[in-house]
Amino acid sequence: MSLLRVENLQTYFKRDDSVVKAVDGVSFDLQKGEILGIVGESGSGKSVTCLSLMKLLPQPPAYYPGGRIMFHDENILEMPSEQLRKIRGNRISMIFQDPMSSLNPFLKIETQLMEVLKLHKGQSHDEALKNAIGMLDRVGISEPDKRIRQYPHQFSGGMRQRVMIAMALLCKPDLLIADEPTTALDVTIQAQILELIKELNRDLGTAVILITHNLGVAAGMTNRIAVMYAGKIVEETTADKLFETPAHPYTHALLHGIPRLDEDKHQLNPIPGLPPDLSNLPSGCPFNPRCTRVVERCRHEFPPEVKLSDDHRALCWEVGK
Repeated sequence: MSLLRVENLQTYFKRDDSVVKAVDGVSFDLQKGEILGIVGESGSGKSVTCLSLMKLLPQPPAYYPGGRIMFHDENILEMPSEQLRKIRGNRISMIFQDPMSSLNPFLKIETQLMEVLKLHKGQSHDEALKNAIGMLDRVGISEPDKRIRQYPHQFSGGMRQRVMIAMALLCKPDLLIADEPTTALDVTIQAQILELIKELNRDLGTAVILITHNLGVAAGMTNRIAVMYAGKIVEETTADKLFETPAHPYTHALLHGIPRLDEDKHQLNPIPGLPPDLSNLPSGCPFNPRCTRVVERCRHEFPPEVKLSDDHRALCWEVGK
């Protein structure tokens, strides 16, 4: 049985004169202890998908015209607010992109960490403090018994991100959503943060959804990868297969854009054109204006899902030919 099953999820945003289809028919499964990567360009719908999983988007302007998000066989989209509050931060946790804007600058770290344990686990002050210090130590904060009494601005960017990870893992959630957790961090700290997430996934058995635009990160971290474009998953398979036998032209273009150290000339190969306007998508396949394999059918008919194997699927007319 899947820990999380997303079925044809649609997340739209109402504007004065149009509707933005940020997520439009996304489906995937996640097993206990698995790490799923979601990759794609900015604006492809990665973050909106994961915010939808916790129903964190303000309504309005967001609304969900269709789909289900089944977490332990309960539909999150139909849960009342009180039940959602018991799940968020407890059974499902999220590491946001910017730790400085996610932590309250006016509250000490101890207050922000202990609140989670008091609210969800009913722990006393002393018990919550002990567990919070222990988790800070586990995520690599030196002298955690002293640092816990400091404010967020007294921590570096990497240390604030570690605090966010500690907060997300305090209740030992079933699912951890990491939304580009290494954004704006230097390369050394990035590696440490990613290794920490992998270690905690291994030790605690927590399933992870990792959102990233870095295919190298996805390759080293994940079991499976879903490639998103224009609010849809255009290809999904294991990490190994995605790099060895990519199927969708968009996946090919993303991989081709990665600079290679084994070539004499380090030439960048950007994808031509721009991502589509999600409130005014082109007819047919949304990638057709930028695709090198486009045929006339692509311009008028939306492609079907092609199942290339038991663990490999793609949305494209030309795949498998």
